[in-house]
Amino acid sequence: MPIVQAVSSKHILASGFAALMICGLAETAQSETPAQPPAPTQNPAAAPQDAPTGPVENQPSQAAPDETAPATVLPETSVQAPKQAARRPKQKPRAVAREAGPPPQAPLSPEAQAEARIAAKNAIFDQARSNIFTTAGTTSDTISHGAIQDLPQGDNATIEKVLLQAPGVTQDSAANGSLHVRNDHANLQYRINGVLLPDGVTGFGSIFDTSFIGSMSLVTGALPAEYGLRTVGLVDITTRTDLFNNSGSVGMYGGSFGTVQPSFEYGGTFGNNCPATTTPGAYKAPASATDCFSGVQYYFTGRYLQNTVGIESATPTYNAFHDFSQQDRGFAYMSAFVDPTTRVSLIAGTATNNFQIPDRPGQPVGMMGSPPVMSAFGVTDFNSLLLNENQVENTQFSVLTVQKSYDGFDGQLSYFSRYNTLHFSPDPIGDLLINGVASDVTRTSLTNGLQGDGSYKLSNAHTLRAGFSFSGEQAFVGNTSLVEPVDFAGNPIDAPFNITDNVSKLGWLAGIYVQDEWKVTDKFTINTGLRFDQMDQFVSANQFSPRLSFAYKPFENTTFHAGYARYFTPPVLVEAAPTNLALFNNTTGAVSGQSSPVLPERSHYFDAGADQTFKFGCGSDGKGCSSLDLGVDAYYKIAQDLIDNGLFGQALVLDAFNYARGYNEGIEFKAKFTSGNFQAYGNLAIAQQRANDPVSNQYLFDNTTPLADLGGMTELQYLQTHFIYTDHNQFVTASAGALYQFCGRPATAAEMSGDHGFSWCGIKLSADAIYGSGLRNGDANISTVPPYTQVNPGIQREFLLPNDPKPMTIRLDVVNLFDSIYEIRDGTGIGVFAPQFGPRLGIYLGISKKI
Repeated sequence: MPIVQAVSSKHILASGFAALMICGLAETAQSETPAQPPAPTQNPAAAPQDAPTGPVENQPSQAAPDETAPATVLPETSVQAPKQAARRPKQKPRAVAREAGPPPQAPLSPEAQAEARIAAKNAIFDQARSNIFTTAGTTSDTISHGAIQDLPQGDNATIEKVLLQAPGVTQDSAANGSLHVRNDHANLQYRINGVLLPDGVTGFGSIFDTSFIGSMSLVTGALPAEYGLRTVGLVDITTRTDLFNNSGSVGMYGGSFGTVQPSFEYGGTFGNNCPATTTPGAYKAPASATDCFSGVQYYFTGRYLQNTVGIESATPTYNAFHDFSQQDRGFAYMSAFVDPTTRVSLIAGTATNNFQIPDRPGQPVGMMGSPPVMSAFGVTDFNSLLLNENQVENTQFSVLTVQKSYDGFDGQLSYFSRYNTLHFSPDPIGDLLINGVASDVTRTSLTNGLQGDGSYKLSNAHTLRAGFSFSGEQAFVGNTSLVEPVDFAGNPIDAPFNITDNVSKLGWLAGIYVQDEWKVTDKFTINTGLRFDQMDQFVSANQFSPRLSFAYKPFENTTFHAGYARYFTPPVLVEAAPTNLALFNNTTGAVSGQSSPVLPERSHYFDAGADQTFKFGCGSDGKGCSSLDLGVDAYYKIAQDLIDNGLFGQALVLDAFNYARGYNEGIEFKAKFTSGNFQAYGNLAIAQQRANDPVSNQYLFDNTTPLADLGGMTELQYLQTHFIYTDHNQFVTASAGALYQFCGRPATAAEMSGDHGFSWCGIKLSADAIYGSGLRNGDANISTVPPYTQVNPGIQREFLLPNDPKPMTIRLDVVNLFDSIYEIRDGTGIGVFAPQFGPRLGIYLGISKKI
């Protein structure tokens, strides 16, 4: 903007009138030409992260801007000091009232202009991508990158811990899936920028680092037809948009339990060779006719973690036994424009996790196994605290996407790949003596596939969406088990030998869908769709799945939704691998029963809910309001061949099975209050899931030992004749949190040094809590573990150093403030092999610096 050197009241009025005329001409020109990128801010490459950036309901399609149109730029203006007329008598100057405005901004450098052009163009394409996907008729809970950082532990927490703050999410042990949404086991799909990541191998460690997340939404309910396969919930992740200005941060976090966690992130823009504008503070997108490249946006993140509680402790003691872990995760993102209507992006991630399996004291020789092993290689006594079991997990994934936006059409085509390997190493002698078998287990999965999605705005009332997905997975399940033979009387013989049972399978999944979003009125929307899925794995099956949902907004702050969905859910390929039971006959690893193949789950899903926002305390201009957001959602699911899985041996890997029938029902309440610098939220879910009659992998359930608490029936007999609560059922689940920040800005160097007295600026106080009424335990899950509550507070301060415009942050977090000792699992129940306890009191200190 031009610098005003000197003004009088007359020149102020004249300049203001001229500016109004110029703005009016600019608005007229904009109404007759394609929309231009927005004017840059002081940090033009940054986009606000507190606003949800996930799928947006009922958003109109936007085509990419026409870059051949010239940018609208205000002309250079110079206002000189007025010359005084000769012999004019001096007059007392009149006071001129003027409003205080923002200080003038320094002209943007050519590099900053290039970053601003690319940032504006990418923002348009991000909006276009949100037009491809819809969540109409569902319920969604969104958290931004800034909100994640404000939670206790910030982005040092895993994605699973962050999701525990969403409605209806239940905590579980790492060995049993880590978390559950609406009492289902797993069945979550993760998408990054709209692309579905394949299942791979389920392990203990998280494969995602929350540092790369721009926003994350948990979407539940009757999902539209474009979402298939994993359907209990959609974890929709969009990557960050605020790291493309050649900046980043480094940090160190650590504390209790030997925790050491360094991290870094950096991003920028390079390769732009388009001519920059000459007017300070103005920029425009490069013309398509010019032979230039608008550059590449990129960022990458990395994190390393080591501690002595890699997996939940198997004992209530403060320090776990044999639980050291090392984990590292990395993520990279790049995007560039091929032409004004086409963007290409690449994302890639890696995770390597090493775990020691926690030990339990006092496990006697011959504790498990039928018959029990009392001697192995001549050893007859073993201290269970010396067991040395370990697990190593590796994951790599990548997605290459081409996005097109042109004349009402928005679409993207993606190639995705994911590789997983998991290796569990037993303690040969210890596991054989205590468990009767020592299994060395390897699981690998390599998946490659294509996904295409598109939307086209047929009219103001109808938006058509269609797409497909196709993937092939090469899976390998290897099991080498050390066992002992038994004699004719069934007694073990101390002559251990290995049995190898390997399975390899190339499995295929394919799906196609079409749907129409019909805006009947501005307040009422109907979304209808049809999906077809085909699987060819250990079994072959397919299904047509209709979807129907409604969204009604009778008033500005009131929304109702309802929907029905038919779902088709294949099992995870490696978890459905068959076992050759005959190989283990006449050994200490023998089991009895059938090994029927795992089937896909088919279900009917009904969902309805409402959201209401109350605003109060608003100023005369309608701004500065406080708000209270309330929501309620109820659901009911009827399932055939309900998929469940569990841990059925000392090898900490999951095995899948089906219940013939199952149903799932519940209701969720949520509330969020915002007033100035204070925010608070709370969620409450009441739910239950019941099922009966295992129809696959029946050998996983004992059918030889009558149990008194089951009326003298075996476990399998009881399940075949009774509906039971699934092991991951929790009747009541709740979460809550609060945040208060002072000043809403970092503290200055002077404020930190105390030159002007103590200042609260830059300080944020936060706390969150989770409550659970307890997961199931006991024979056939007939009882529950005790309820628990965990409270986690945190405090952080952001401040500036002298002569450094980029802030530093220090934080102090406390996990389980009251050191509540509680069990997530107690080692009993279906598919539960060992107890796991919640985290004990932990104190952590972190420091990070923007660079």
